[in-house]
Amino acid sequence: MSRLDTPSGDTSGRPGQAATTGLPAPPPERAAIPGAPPIERDRYVDFLRAFSIVVVVLWHWAFTILIWGPTGPTATSPLGFTSGLWVLTWLFQVLPLFFFVGGYVHLRAWHRARARGEHLGHFVWRNIRKLSLPALVLATVWVGLGVGMGAAFDLEWVGRAVLLVISPLWFIGVYLVLIALIPLWFALQRRFGAVAFVWMAGLVVIVDILRFRAGYEELAYANMVLVWGVAFQAGFYYETLVKAPRRVDSALMWAGLFGLVGLVFSGLYPGSMVGVPGETSNMAPPTLCILALLAFQVGVAEIARSGIERRLTLPGPRRAIEVVNRFAMPVFLFHTTGMAIGRGLIYAWNGELAEKPVPDLAWWLERPFYIAVSLACTLPVIWLFGRFGHRRPTEAAPHIAAA
Repeated sequence: MSRLDTPSGDTSGRPGQAATTGLPAPPPERAAIPGAPPIERDRYVDFLRAFSIVVVVLWHWAFTILIWGPTGPTATSPLGFTSGLWVLTWLFQVLPLFFFVGGYVHLRAWHRARARGEHLGHFVWRNIRKLSLPALVLATVWVGLGVGMGAAFDLEWVGRAVLLVISPLWFIGVYLVLIALIPLWFALQRRFGAVAFVWMAGLVVIVDILRFRAGYEELAYANMVLVWGVAFQAGFYYETLVKAPRRVDSALMWAGLFGLVGLVFSGLYPGSMVGVPGETSNMAPPTLCILALLAFQVGVAEIARSGIERRLTLPGPRRAIEVVNRFAMPVFLFHTTGMAIGRGLIYAWNGELAEKPVPDLAWWLERPFYIAVSLACTLPVIWLFGRFGHRRPTEAAPHIAAA
């Protein structure tokens, strides 16, 4: 495995480093040799990617509470009504880990593309195009349906319902920006290395101060690029972290955990790492807490590596990970469409266009049923429209790596 070059770009003859880029040099790729078998995939990266997808989808299916008002549906979650449940978001708000893995996979894919003689600009544009096409198709279909139904039946709430269904596309938009900025991320790491993280984290601190103390809410959206940019670039160090002593993993985990505890219990930041109605959000836009969460989750992931890798040698878990990764893009894009169809069927069945705003025991016991209905309604949608996002996973096509 390779390590990042020093900021000066001086490799000093050390193996596995590239003086021309200052980024992790591609390992000896047998796949780059005509007729040679492909290099073995990193199964743990595939696991992290699949785990992230499954957590995001199950969270939406199980914990979305739709409340209908005069202007249409609004979404909330049990986090605002169940004491202490927000601590689960420290493990299951997986977007920091998601972007971390995406950064690594894109860097590895660039090594392969460069070995084929591809230009960086073409590599970036190719991945933007592949990621944006299915998202544009989904948005176009839903906006068209909303406009048509609103005009035909004079339904004022259709626009809000459509917005809820396509709301996960904000993630695609941020990810497209990160891909477009890959030349900048490479330049920062080539010239400054890990110092770039310090600068960007410092800017996040400044933005948070201006947001919470001076009221510059609009400026806070700069953290969409700063915070997720740090997570994405941190993925460039994935192989270095894998080779590091295990105490480095523990240091990351404890540093992130103590950072979260200090930030949250200082009273400056909410405890939940997802948005909760009536509270300021650590996610929209992201705050310094998300950087602490990134360190915590990466540390936990590395500590858990050896045990999970042993299980990934078994045929069953390995096959499950392959299936999830193969359908990751259509599942992510269409899971809210399936959830909307499922909720519509449930409302038609019980005759009530509402859900319990405050979860009780019966609500919790119904969660497996809501997941099953959402899954059953998502699979036909994937079958119909999945060709826009369906692919077999390859490292040369990393747009699915974090989608």
